[in-house]
Formats: sequence, C-alpha cells, structure tokens
Amino acid sequence: MQLFFNPNITPDTKQIRFDKEESRHIVRVLRKKEGDILHITNGNGFLFSVEIAIASDKKCLATVIKKEEKPNNRDYYLHVAIAPTKNNDRLEWFLEKATEIGIDEITPIICDNSERKVIKIERLSKIVQSAMKQSLQFTLPKLNDPVKLSTFIKQDFTTQLFIAHCEEKKDENFLKDAATKSAEYTILIGPEGDFSTKEIAQALTAKFTPISLGKNRLRTETAGLNVVQNIAFINQ
Repeated sequence: MQLFFNPNITPDTKQIRFDKEESRHIVRVLRKKEGDILHITNGNGFLFSVEIAIASDKKCLATVIKKEEKPNNRDYYLHVAIAPTKNNDRLEWFLEKATEIGIDEITPIICDNSERKVIKIERLSKIVQSAMKQSLQFTLPKLNDPVKLSTFIKQDFTTQLFIAHCEEKKDENFLKDAATKSAEYTILIGPEGDFSTKEIAQALTAKFTPISLGKNRLRTETAGLNVVQNIAFINQ
C-alpha cells in the first residue's frame, strides 16, 4: 500500500482535491487513472480510501469511499528533546529512523554547547511525514519549534524524566533498568559537546534522572536512536 498524507482531511470529508505537485505525481509518475484507489492518512489516526474521479495532472480530484480509525498501536508515549546536530543530515537521519521505530514527540533543544542553533522546521517536518508514510503509520509525531534547554525543563511534566549525559555518575543507571513499561517518557539528548555542567545540574534540579546509554561515547543522533530503540524494547 502506498500512503499519502493530507492534514486537512477529516472524517466528514467527502471529496479531496490534490495540489498541483501531488496531482502530477499521482497521474504522471504513478500513472493512476479514474477509478483507481488511493490511501490517505491525516496523521491523526485515520486511514481514508479514496477513488479518483478526475485524473488531472494539474488538479486531481478523488471521492472518499471508506474511512477507518487506526489507533496508535503503542501503549507508551515517547518525547525526545534532542540538540540539533552540526550536520543537518544527521538530525534528519535521526528523525527518519525514530519515526519508523516509534516516537510521539520531538523537540529540538538549544544548549550551551550547541554548534547549530538555527534549524528549518519545515524541512524536518517533511522528513517526519515521509517516514510516517513509508512505515505505514497513521499518527504523525509532533515536531515542536526549537527551544532553549533552560526553558524546556521548566515545564510541569507528568512523565518519567531522563537525561543522558557523559559526565561521570556515582551509579551506572541504564535506561532499560530505570524506565517502567507502558508509561510516558521525556528524555534529553545533548549536543556533540554534551550538556554543560550547569545544564546537567539544572536538569537534576528539575527532577530528570541521569541515565547511561552504555560504555561507548555516542554521537547525538546515535544516542537519540538508542533511546528510541530501548524504549521500544522495554515495551515489547
């Protein structure tokens, strides 16, 4: 099944008109014609089957013939707050793979040692959308605007809170042992230069539990994916 994404389609929608870019892709690239069936999600847990009524490469029109509610098949909620990487490709790689494995919310956090403090949310949003479609999921992870770490940790959290950092810890506390199953998690992943000592102290004051991701020092995007995979494994 090839999945399309349209955030504007609702359970009450009867017809959908594709924009010029999508219409061209449907008609010219996929060679779809009148009567063919397409599958669309709105990213809010719904799958729509639509039948092409007008196969125009400039303005393709389709009629909704079936709608299905597709609840999230995970019984946990994962929010990863991660520092943007110096190389954009590495952050995009993390977003793609994390979406495929299973993540609910991502917040880019700007830290003292961040080498990149400006990111293009629109491009990153497209990466997440594409990964959702490719992995045949129907709920789009929430991608937040960048925020300073000091601001982010001031929220009133109701989730399990963890911070992965590289400074020496009194006790080795692994995520797989610290996190409980079927819960909500907020996990902080720092920049290439790690969180500053001041930031770690602020996070601990805000009730974030320090965790280890193993003996090896990981790149930011690898650490982020390690967290996503660990949480998925814990909840199997």
